[in-house]
Amino acid sequence: MRNIADNTVRRLSLYLRFLEEFQHQGATTVSSEALAGRGGTTSAQVRKDLSFFGSFGKRGLGYPVPQLIKRLREILGLGRRYKVVVVGAGKIGSALVQYRGFHERGFDIVAIYDEDPAKVGKPWNGLVVQDAALFEKEAAELAPDIAVIVTPGEAAQGIADRVVRCGVQAILNFAPVQLQVPEHVTVKAVNLVLELEALSFALASR
Repeated sequence: MRNIADNTVRRLSLYLRFLEEFQHQGATTVSSEALAGRGGTTSAQVRKDLSFFGSFGKRGLGYPVPQLIKRLREILGLGRRYKVVVVGAGKIGSALVQYRGFHERGFDIVAIYDEDPAKVGKPWNGLVVQDAALFEKEAAELAPDIAVIVTPGEAAQGIADRVVRCGVQAILNFAPVQLQVPEHVTVKAVNLVLELEALSFALASR
């Protein structure tokens, strides 16, 4: 498959959510215009995004909602469950562990780790914070698919190195640093400061 831009993948995820809402409302078909209106884009962009993965719907009739939901779930790899570990038991880590939406979408948080003795052993939403020193041993048993790094910047690269050595090939990084990983490992960064600055720019430009 050709390389697909991150923005396209994000829009596919939004389309899936909108389609599920339409289905909940009893809709059996939906137009590209309706999806575009919900996503703040254009119908041409919707059709272009979907065209990367085949032909969907019929002109004048729209897209069949159940079939498009099924196909988008397949494209996004949501036909299976993923084991997720969180490294960093701070406030953001706590919020992630307690968010029920991950489980509903197929992402099961199976462990959380921290180096702070004051946090180790604390119960979090059905899990117990484990000592980060145990990560390698437990990763061999858990076989996590995704690691979420929510540590201070100075600790993030070391954690990423350990995660990669354990065979994890997907990392969601909340630490304010750019991680260096092998080519076969995918890293997605969440930089809250950059997002706030983008909002600041939007406000300043009005």
